[in-house]
Amino acid sequence: MAATVGRICGARLLKNYGLVTPQVLKITVCQLSTSTHGWTRNRKLLLSTLGVVGGGVGALLFALEQSVQASEGEAHPAHQPWSHNGWFQSLDHASIRRGYEVYKQVCKACHSLQYIAFRNLVGVTHSEEAAKAEAAEVMIRDGPDEQGNYFERPGKLSDYFPSPYPNENAARAANNGAYPPDLSLICSGRKGGEDYIFALLTGYMDAPAGVILREGQNYNPYFPGGAISMAQVLFNEAAEYSDGTPATASQLAKDVATFLRWCSEPELDDRRLMTIKVIGMFSMLAAIVYYFKRHKWTTMKSRKLAYKPVSKK
Repeated sequence: MAATVGRICGARLLKNYGLVTPQVLKITVCQLSTSTHGWTRNRKLLLSTLGVVGGGVGALLFALEQSVQASEGEAHPAHQPWSHNGWFQSLDHASIRRGYEVYKQVCKACHSLQYIAFRNLVGVTHSEEAAKAEAAEVMIRDGPDEQGNYFERPGKLSDYFPSPYPNENAARAANNGAYPPDLSLICSGRKGGEDYIFALLTGYMDAPAGVILREGQNYNPYFPGGAISMAQVLFNEAAEYSDGTPATASQLAKDVATFLRWCSEPELDDRRLMTIKVIGMFSMLAAIVYYFKRHKWTTMKSRKLAYKPVSKK
């Protein structure tokens, strides 16, 4: 195509129409010609080889990861039909509130939520007044005062959930040497997220033959190694719901897993709502841009080029 246009320009067939000069068009055609700036055979072969090798290495790494996961000792949690699955599904706020009640009555004795403040509960699980009342039930160590002494005061909305232990050594001493992890980001920090939390809380069983547990340890197939220092804490009626929901063990595990999912991403609902707004806005912009493009280029696409041979005279 480029060579044909070049020959037309060389024959001066377009000179009388005042479109462009043959010299300028010929230079432009030569710059765009694939025969001038095309890739060499060796370069094409090199890039093809790199692409094949890169794809093979990626497939090999994926296969190795899958084989390593299959050879691990712990069981893999099953995927549960969570109400917040999907790009446009929000968290169940009633379940988040019940999960907070489970954390408050069961989990709070050992685990902290150091990255969650009481103000985060406002508009999600509690009203502002209810969140203030929840914060006021907790005594926060503050200070120093004018005399340089530390003191305790009722909590405020700006305070974060306090740790049940003053330091890590105290936590280990109270839990047979094991350190209870902070639960603020536990769903994001564990493979499987809320599926792992639910399976772990409901997966306690007797240790199979050949598995030796030390004193104070329990067997859970979903925990790495199987031996976990945390005892089973969720049983039927282990906590009481304020809305009257039957507090079965599976219901407790489901609600606290949803609550911890929210703790890991408190902005999840806002981000998904923003996604819906962005999709709607960009859909309108795409339609406008498409119409403008059609309107702008319609004269170019509908033009007619006439051929007038040069007279031999």
